[in-house]
Amino acid sequence: MKYPKVHVLFVLIAGLPLLALLLWDASLTRGQSPGSANSSSSDQSRVRPTVLVPAFGPAAARNAALSTELNWTFGSKQQHGWYFYTALIKRLIDTKDNPPSKGFAVALARWQQKTGLQPNGVLDEESLYAMVAEWQRRRIGDRTPALPETLVTAPPSDYFDPERLEELRQVEREAYAAYKRMVAAALADRSLGLARSRDGQLAANEKLLKIISSFRSREYQEKLRRESPNAGSAGLAVNSPHFTGRALDLYVGGEPVSTNDRNRAVQVQTPIYQWLVRNAERFGFRPYFYEPWHWEYVSAGSSTGPR
Repeated sequence: MKYPKVHVLFVLIAGLPLLALLLWDASLTRGQSPGSANSSSSDQSRVRPTVLVPAFGPAAARNAALSTELNWTFGSKQQHGWYFYTALIKRLIDTKDNPPSKGFAVALARWQQKTGLQPNGVLDEESLYAMVAEWQRRRIGDRTPALPETLVTAPPSDYFDPERLEELRQVEREAYAAYKRMVAAALADRSLGLARSRDGQLAANEKLLKIISSFRSREYQEKLRRESPNAGSAGLAVNSPHFTGRALDLYVGGEPVSTNDRNRAVQVQTPIYQWLVRNAERFGFRPYFYEPWHWEYVSAGSSTGPR
């Protein structure tokens, strides 16, 4: 009767990651021993068990491989891995740990549990599609074209191309005000090294965070499609969020708006993109995960202070 024993052993091994997660979570609220009464509450919150964490070792190893090897599709285009989206994933599951680590697997398992997925700590195809669905859900839903009275014309100095035509320099009023607040916060972060002008704005020779594209009318979008019939639906969407005047393409490095994998791999590693992932939502902006340069003003942010 070997099979029943093998079955029991398999169940016990498969359940180890979930057991580790549950005990890990329990440790967050567990009080310390009577002998540690003088410890602060913040010290207690950092208590972590060490015995069961290795149960997530295989999950960490699997994530390290899947980050570059997972085959999936988006917009009919074959994708390889999810390393482009590491910064967005870490923010979504609320961790500073990197994919090859056990800490990342633990944070992922918590998120999976909250989302109704198997909390195994592995970022497989099912979990990735759930993340994509969440990112897409947070974008602009109503893409009704902006009314002329809701648009303002931004100065050429705000644009990556200062010679951009006036009719292509329009932004929805609230989105533009939020953009200016976000730029001011980025300028205040000296670690980014952004060049500033005497009046405290982005310097004329500073390209990072400058607007590449903002409001685009349906007519202008159709003109672009006629001129570039093979551009694809991603770049020239029939129902573009740019119609609202609340979608901004911002320069974050590399080729401004190229979806080439090599280019996106460069963009997602720049300090300014990493800063936007951590801070843009404070100003009401949310990303289009597939295009590192594309940010949409959804609502005023609720958190405070740079991250």
